[in-house]
Amino acid sequence: MLYMDKTTELILDGKICKLPIIEGTEQERAVDISALRDQTGYITLDDGYGNTGSCRSQITFIDGEKGILRYRGIPIEELAEKSTFIEVAHLIIMGKLPTSAELRHFSDLLTDNELLNEAMKYHFEGFPPNAHPMAILSAMINATSCYHSELLTDQMRDSFVVQAARLLSKVRTIAAFAYRKSRGLPAIYPKPDLKYTANFLHMMFSLPYKDYDLKPETVKALDLIFLLHADHEQNCSTATVRMVASSRANLFASAAAGVCALWGPLHGGANQAVLEMLEDIHKSGDDGSKFIAAAKDKHSGKRLMGFGHRVYKHYDPRAKIIKRACDDVLAKLHINDPLLDIAKHLEEAALRDSYFVERKLYPNVDFYSGIIMRAIGIPVEMFTVMFAIGRMPGWIANYKEVMEAPTRIYRPRQIYTGPTLNHYTPIKERK
Repeated sequence: MLYMDKTTELILDGKICKLPIIEGTEQERAVDISALRDQTGYITLDDGYGNTGSCRSQITFIDGEKGILRYRGIPIEELAEKSTFIEVAHLIIMGKLPTSAELRHFSDLLTDNELLNEAMKYHFEGFPPNAHPMAILSAMINATSCYHSELLTDQMRDSFVVQAARLLSKVRTIAAFAYRKSRGLPAIYPKPDLKYTANFLHMMFSLPYKDYDLKPETVKALDLIFLLHADHEQNCSTATVRMVASSRANLFASAAAGVCALWGPLHGGANQAVLEMLEDIHKSGDDGSKFIAAAKDKHSGKRLMGFGHRVYKHYDPRAKIIKRACDDVLAKLHINDPLLDIAKHLEEAALRDSYFVERKLYPNVDFYSGIIMRAIGIPVEMFTVMFAIGRMPGWIANYKEVMEAPTRIYRPRQIYTGPTLNHYTPIKERK
């Protein structure tokens, strides 16, 4: 982070307040208002934090105007083509691409920590059969911390890479067990000879008497989904993780909070909403043409899901990558999905239509990821869980930044708009 030897002046009530200007390594500039209240008595108001920088971070760079996404400076396009989820996880968490020895060590840590304590199996029994997998995931991540007492002490800082690998490895085991329970199926244990994503699919879909057929194209497609979701700057769930971490909560508690934030339909649930939209269009007999017209009518109640993004005002770079992967995996698996045809028609129509172009509503990563997961056989209720597994490296890395920086506990201000001074009225006198 570069600090410019510049200030800007803000005049409030006739008083000049000098505020530092900060510039990042990609020339992003900010006005540092940390001392504003002390100097003037004023605070800033920015509903939804849309124009507020909450931290300094070295993990991910996004330029929404140009459609750029980079992990630790490396373009997402290069990583999607040449790397794997676990290699990218090391990059994001540890700050650099691993050597062969480092990658082997990190992979060994994942294998060493893939099993859950046997007593945890009984925790799954406390959930009803129809419990949402995200509820189970959050609760069980929190419960896992109870079996590792060092998480609650300063020892954790000395073994952070072990704790990071433990969380990254166990989250897929918890997710697979949650899925199996929802289907009334016996739990399948991980195999130490399988790599990360293949092992997860094995735990999801194998049977006690028959192992799941791990097709390379299936494993590669899901690994790519994880990789593309590995981090995405200060989104709702990541900001939540940093907020909780600032209280010095442990890594597992902070990640569990991130899961809860991700669960919301405006965040991690978006890919599920896309698939539900496509299914509704298909059931109606529409090829997408009528829906496009309805989406432009504000009175229709129809909304084109999977288009537009809070940050990107250009084509989401992840969407381009995952669209190609979607075409490829469906072709290799010999799947003819009518929803993919509808999705392509919607995209082509929207990119030609001035209504969507003028509003910069381009496809985002959620638009095609649901179709890939549907092809793999992952049920809709597990879509957001896949997002959580993929986002875990980013949450861990952001947690690490908070712990390593001299950060005060996060405590946003507010503008109070409630009643002025009031007094208690005895219940007999109330009207």
